[in-house]
Amino acid sequence: MVRAAGISPAYRKPHTPWQHPAVFTGPVASSGPARTTTRRLAGVVVPAKRRIRRLLVAGPRAVLARIAKALGLRGRLDLAGGAVPAGVTVFDEDVPGVVNLDPPLLAALRRAGAAAADDGVELRVNSGWRSPEYQDRLLRGAIAKYGSEEEAARWVATPETSAHVAGVAVDIGPPESARWLSEHGSRYGLCQIYRNEPWHYELRPEAIEHGCPPMYADPSQDPRTRR
Repeated sequence: MVRAAGISPAYRKPHTPWQHPAVFTGPVASSGPARTTTRRLAGVVVPAKRRIRRLLVAGPRAVLARIAKALGLRGRLDLAGGAVPAGVTVFDEDVPGVVNLDPPLLAALRRAGAAAADDGVELRVNSGWRSPEYQDRLLRGAIAKYGSEEEAARWVATPETSAHVAGVAVDIGPPESARWLSEHGSRYGLCQIYRNEPWHYELRPEAIEHGCPPMYADPSQDPRTRR
């Protein structure tokens, strides 16, 4: 039997199976000109050096996205960035989009959630805290959907100005839950902020005594988004 040059004796140990696909089936010369590794993609041979160069030009975020897609991690990365699975309530203790909310807001939501439960209503969280990266993805998606940054701004703020990124805003659903909070939320300092978003709530402690302040037509009218 001919042993391939440079192959570690550890190759045949049971704890190294992940290394096996990299081993050549025949002997390898220890001298001679280096060859460029290639890979066939849809019938096209792409030199490895060119692939590496393209990844470097794309930047680290693109590299991580491609790795995540290849490994099937997109859903878990979105969850860590603030995506909220269906059915999550204000009482959830495991989802970052909920537990990373500003503590006073989360406490008010849970007080309201307990009262809503007495009325047979479940306060679910459609969206809460978001990472800047996740917010940026949502914004780019809104621009693609609505056709311009100006129109997208009526629905999605930038990562720098988003109340979600700051952890001080929550989107409540389903519609009957948002309706319950619209009617009773001020008792807990929870107010709808934008007229076009009946699901978006923030904490306004003064509302407990004085009621919720007037709503903005949409996020683009909010002075906080114009910084």
